[in-house]
Amino acid sequence: MKNKSLKKVMFAVAGVGVIAGLLACSGKKAMSNNLQVVQNFDADKYLGTWYEVARFDFKFEKDLKNVTANYSKREDGKIKVVNKGFNFVKNKWEEATGKAKFVGSENEAALKVSFFGPFYSEYNVVMMEPDYQTALIFGESTDYMWMLSRTKSIPEATKQRYIEFAQKHGYDTSKLVWTQQD
Repeated sequence: MKNKSLKKVMFAVAGVGVIAGLLACSGKKAMSNNLQVVQNFDADKYLGTWYEVARFDFKFEKDLKNVTANYSKREDGKIKVVNKGFNFVKNKWEEATGKAKFVGSENEAALKVSFFGPFYSEYNVVMMEPDYQTALIFGESTDYMWMLSRTKSIPEATKQRYIEFAQKHGYDTSKLVWTQQD
């Protein structure tokens, strides 16, 4: 039982990147990456469901497909985060619930997310389409990256722009796992 709870927590941490999109914007630099985060962000437009299009894989998201993140407002002003994915090896759904908070202004895409205890991880929305349909998220190091979309796929031109941006900033995009969404 303890192992199942830990697995859920780990999955939740993995999905934190998806949350980054939730909070965004204003000129604040992403802490570790020294990059500008999305500016003039409207958090209300970001709420709702996002599909994970691609990620850097790690053990907490290993073997997951149909990964989504759902963001909603909490009464305390933070953002509720629900990450969900289907483990195709274990043939079962996995879900984790956490919270996100802005690092600074609510108009800045720099945030921290927690799925357990007092431990928070850094996630930054570094690119997003003006219509809030796609987003590129960087974590606290070049080991964490996510591409998100309001739909199960992303336009090729947008995907290429995001890949080029990531490469320019030190990300090895050959490590991207393209999430199966069916």
